[in-house]
Amino acid sequence: MLPSAPYRHDLAEGPEPARAVWVDTSDGLRLRVGFFETGNRGTVLIFPGRTEAVEKYGRLAIHFAGMGYSSVAIDWRGQGFADRILANPLIGHVDHFHDYQHDVEAVVAAVRAAGMPTPYYLLAHSMGGAIGLRALLRGLDVRAAVFTGPMWGVNLPIWARPVAGLIGSGARVLNLHDRLAPTTGAKPYILATPFEENLLTRARDGLDYMVRQVREEPRIALAGPSIGWVHAAYREARDLARQASPDLPCLTIMGENERVVRQDAIRDRIKAWAGAELIEVPEGEHEVLMEGPEKLEPLLNRMEDFFDQHSPPVRARR
Repeated sequence: MLPSAPYRHDLAEGPEPARAVWVDTSDGLRLRVGFFETGNRGTVLIFPGRTEAVEKYGRLAIHFAGMGYSSVAIDWRGQGFADRILANPLIGHVDHFHDYQHDVEAVVAAVRAAGMPTPYYLLAHSMGGAIGLRALLRGLDVRAAVFTGPMWGVNLPIWARPVAGLIGSGARVLNLHDRLAPTTGAKPYILATPFEENLLTRARDGLDYMVRQVREEPRIALAGPSIGWVHAAYREARDLARQASPDLPCLTIMGENERVVRQDAIRDRIKAWAGAELIEVPEGEHEVLMEGPEKLEPLLNRMEDFFDQHSPPVRARR
């Protein structure tokens, strides 16, 4: 039995039953995994984006419960309640993006040990989209994958892209790789940015939901990334772009006004992914699943159809 971990049901607004546990990675870090055991049609593995915690996916877990699925969300290393990497816990950092695959292995082991219903499906957002694609290439056992605003390209200024690798390597040589990356904030973005200026959602309720979680549970707060994280993310996106797409059903959703990750990288990947579907949400931003009901409901309906399409056949009773 894995040890219990904190879980703020009041902030998650998620389904019952729900619980969180601690899991250990093979390289010695402690992560938090949230379980929403709400259906027997299968389990959706939720791979969050950078800065996010399990509670952010409580509302989505309710929708999955309504579809008949259970779901699981993870606090990646360096965020949420998971072990932080740097002395300053507000700076998001990782030495190598492949380190996140230790986290994937730990959560999959926990899901199997808990006896969560099969088959598994993947829902990966933003940074989780890069981690998820790498995991699929490494053989993650899921029947189908949904990506929202996946970070398949880091949205650096055009002038910085050719020298991003050199900047990151130089920062490591000078022992500056754990410093806050230039142009990023020392406070959590959602606390420092007025609603009218945010790049995440046009739905005030969606932004308020995320803001309330960070304000009332400061332990999950995360600010900007380190220089090292940006360098690692840039290298990972560049390497992923060179890889063939996995042989797996894929549905990707992107806001028409996406400005956090590179739209061209998403389109290039979908063109190279046999049978993959791309939905562009009119006037949608980065957090397409945090938009208002008029945008969200059609996406959830399409997601349910997609999962149903790739579910195992139901055996007839004798």
